[in-house]
Amino acid sequence: MDYDAIILGAGGAGLMAAATAGQAGARVLVIDHADKPGKKILISGGGRCNFTNMGVEPECFLSNNPHFAKSALSRYTQWDFLALVEKHGIAWHEKTLGQLFCDGSARQIVAILLDECASGGVDIRLSTGIGDFAHRDGRFYVAGASAPRLVIATGGPSIPKMGASGVAYDIARRFGLGVVTPRPALVPLTLGEDDKLFRTISGVACPSIARVGGVAFEEAALFTHRGLSGPAILQVSSYWSPGDAVTLTVLKDAADYLRAAKRDMPRSHLKAALGQALPNRLAEALATRIGITRELGNVPDAELLRAAEVLEALTFHPNGTEGYAKAEVTAGGIDTAELSSRTMEARACPGLYAIGEAVDVTGWLGGYNFQWAWSSGVAAGNAIAEAVRKG
Repeated sequence: MDYDAIILGAGGAGLMAAATAGQAGARVLVIDHADKPGKKILISGGGRCNFTNMGVEPECFLSNNPHFAKSALSRYTQWDFLALVEKHGIAWHEKTLGQLFCDGSARQIVAILLDECASGGVDIRLSTGIGDFAHRDGRFYVAGASAPRLVIATGGPSIPKMGASGVAYDIARRFGLGVVTPRPALVPLTLGEDDKLFRTISGVACPSIARVGGVAFEEAALFTHRGLSGPAILQVSSYWSPGDAVTLTVLKDAADYLRAAKRDMPRSHLKAALGQALPNRLAEALATRIGITRELGNVPDAELLRAAEVLEALTFHPNGTEGYAKAEVTAGGIDTAELSSRTMEARACPGLYAIGEAVDVTGWLGGYNFQWAWSSGVAAGNAIAEAVRKG
């Protein structure tokens, strides 16, 4: 069967591109090996889908080209997707840091996308592999169908148990496109023996400021049996490289806090003082690491200042991450230098597009990656519709 465009991947980006192009008159086929569309959408946000963020800005995205995402994000914004959610009568709520969730279920977001695709007459084939793949005479041949345009929307290899893979990169390389080395992002970090003290507090979380390099995020950090997790850690993990140190501020203005504790409870020990502000098991571990064993009234201010420095810059040297199995997204991907930021089309291969997580654009935790899926999908969908109109 002949189509105007074939889209590989029935995730957020692929369905958005299909609906946009289909409603503009293009004949579109979506192919996915999974038995259900939008599988990653369904598990996101604890099953309620953090579908976008009030604070989306280009600065919230990582890429070798930090300017690449600006065009798509400015032409289809978080407010545009929110309007689509409201058009379909889906109730939503805002949580911390501008994160927007469905009141009901992530299934509602998938339903929106499928309804929009149906409005555009989009054909969707599930449980369908790419199979024999060919490109000749200006047409792409996939799974018994052909089209002059092909959209790579297969995502990255994060969460492989859901069938995720690096097939997007294989296709890109086949057409001569470069690929920025993929890596797990928004992923827990693992610690070695030097930090084994903190394995004893697995399950403890506390508000923190996590830093790596010049980047900092203030959210909760979670100590695990393997290392560090929680929103603050997931955020900085996208910026972390092997060898980098990660620092946590677990107690802001720690010097003032400890001086006040010395004044107000001079016969207390450090563990008790820290236990007033931090979870007990964390307070105990920190007191052990700092090593002050005398009553606070007998501790010189200079020694308290050194303790405060630890509390404000608790330093870890992760030995790795928990990998794609625990990564929420993939950083790296198809090199943006190969693509038009307006259309998402490959410069070296007219008719070939790449969108969503397959591309070297990675958002922060909190709905940013979904917004990139919507925005890049709309950019490609509009470009396809424009190309069809021009014949």
